[in-house]
Amino acid sequence: MKKTEELTFADLFAFLQAVKDNNNREWFAEHKAEYEALRAWWLVQLQRLIDAMARLDPRLKFVEARDCTYRFYRDTRFSPDKTPYKTYFSALISPRGRHTDYACSYLHVGVDEVALYSGLWAPESKVLKKIRKAIIDNVDEFRSLVETPEILREFPDWWGPKLKTAPKGYSRDHPDIDLLRLTEYGRCHELKRSFFDRADWPEEAARIFDLLRPMNDFINYSIDE
Repeated sequence: MKKTEELTFADLFAFLQAVKDNNNREWFAEHKAEYEALRAWWLVQLQRLIDAMARLDPRLKFVEARDCTYRFYRDTRFSPDKTPYKTYFSALISPRGRHTDYACSYLHVGVDEVALYSGLWAPESKVLKKIRKAIIDNVDEFRSLVETPEILREFPDWWGPKLKTAPKGYSRDHPDIDLLRLTEYGRCHELKRSFFDRADWPEEAARIFDLLRPMNDFINYSIDE
C-alpha cells in the first residue's frame, strides 16, 4: 500500500470504484487501512482547496478541512438502499464548515459524478419565500450577479427541482418566472477526473467557486435581513 503522501486522485477513484463493486462491511473491513490513508490524504487536499478559497474570501481563513468533509458511512435507517458506504468523498465549505443553512460551496468527488456546486440547497419554505421576494425586488441586481458570460460558461444552468407553475402569490406570466420557479438557488460545474491532474487544481477550483460568491452573499444577506 502506498504511503499517504504518495497517493493521488487516481488512487481515490480506484478505491471508490472498488467500494461500488464491493459495498459490504466484510470487504471494507479488509480494506479499512487503505480507506484511512485515503481519508487522511483527502483532508490534506481539501485543506489546499480551502486555503486557496480563503485567499479570495478571508471569511474562510480559519476553516479546517475536518469541519467541512462528510462521513463516508451512509445513514441507511430510512433508505431502501442498505449499502453501508458512499461511493464518493464530499465536502461543504463555508465559514461554519459543513454545519450551515446558508448558501455555500460544495465539492463532490465520486465514481459517477465529479462536480463543484455553489448556492443554497433545500431551504425551508419561509426562507425560500423570503429569498424569492428579495430576488424579485432586486431582480436586475440579482441577474447581474448570476448571468455574466463567465458564470454562464462555468455554471450553465440552475441545479435542482423546479416548480411546474408559479409559486403562490405570483402569476405564471411573471416576467421573471424562470427565477420564481426555482426551489433551490444553486448551480453546478461538472468536472472531468483529469481536472485533478493539474498541479494548480485547488486555485482553479477556488476561482470557479468564487464566481458565485456574490450570488451567495446576496442570498445570505436576504436570509438575515
